[in-house]
Amino acid sequence: MSNHERSDDGMRWRIVGRLEAGQSQVQICGEFYLTPNVVCNLWKQCKNTGPIERKPGQGCPRATRATEDRYLSIIARRNRGATAFQLSRDLYAASGTRVSRVTVSKRLHETGLFARRPAVCFHLSLLRTGE
Repeated sequence: MSNHERSDDGMRWRIVGRLEAGQSQVQICGEFYLTPNVVCNLWKQCKNTGPIERKPGQGCPRATRATEDRYLSIIARRNRGATAFQLSRDLYAASGTRVSRVTVSKRLHETGLFARRPAVCFHLSLLRTGE
């Protein structure tokens, strides 16, 4: 398991059980392929609060509301050739909410739409050897 993946509750319980049994954090890091910071934070959370499950609602708050998501999908359907950057500018002009092009792409993917990706192309007429 990589460091960026979230550990499931079963793994968390096993880690806490081993820590309570007296196994060192360094050994646990090697066994579960985790960084020492992850194991240390899990142990601190267990000692302070008791339960180790993730509470619902934790995480990064959404940058857009449901109405803004609907607006993005509507303007993406109207202008099929628009890029995610253009759609983010349209959303800012309409609602004043600044979002990145990545956020726009994610919101469109949630509704089954895809933003056009601009591609840099060379005109074949300019690539002639004589010019």
